Amino acid sequence: MVQPFRCNTIDATRARGKAVLTPISQVATGSGLRSAAPYAGRVLRIERVTRDAIVAHAKRDHPDEACGIVAGPAGSDRAERLVEMVNAAGSPTFYEFDSLDLLALYREMDDRDEEPVVVYHSHTATEAYPSRTDIGLASEPNAHYVLVSTREHGNNEGPVEFRSYRIVDGVVTEEPVEVVEQLPTNTVADEAVADETVESES
Repeated sequence: MVQPFRCNTIDATRARGKAVLTPISQVATGSGLRSAAPYAGRVLRIERVTRDAIVAHAKRDHPDEACGIVAGPAGSDRAERLVEMVNAAGSPTFYEFDSLDLLALYREMDDRDEEPVVVYHSHTATEAYPSRTDIGLASEPNAHYVLVSTREHGNNEGPVEFRSYRIVDGVVTEEPVEVVEQLPTNTVADEAVADETVESES
């Protein structure tokens, strides 16, 4: 059995029977690794139902840390599909993704032409700000790192801290969170096609 490993934003591959840590921007495939395209925006736009589901997960797992990923089409920056992960550590101070579960998820995302748009976890006794461990493990500059703090109300009713960050080369930058009822239907590709159509008609 492959042992779970402690991580925030890392992929799991297998080498010589051990879990190996590689950047989350590289997804294991049968033919190698593919890298995600950079995101253009600096705002996390997330549907209310997804935001509420992340908060519910954090409250449900309190006093242990919760963790998971929101996947979306590769290169789109659209947080569409919530995937709750199990904290294999069962700890209130850190979390572990099981390496086999994580590898299976990345293979599934690759098959669906998806990538991790949001990587989230909760803090149960501290504010929703990346710890030194979180920062050190943040190897994917394109992801939104969401932190949820349940320190005030635990798994009871009440508000939580819900914040998002970019972490690049050890530099933490908080970004606005825009909660919407529904993500816009137009993708970047759709907008490009529309622009080309207008130009051809003019």
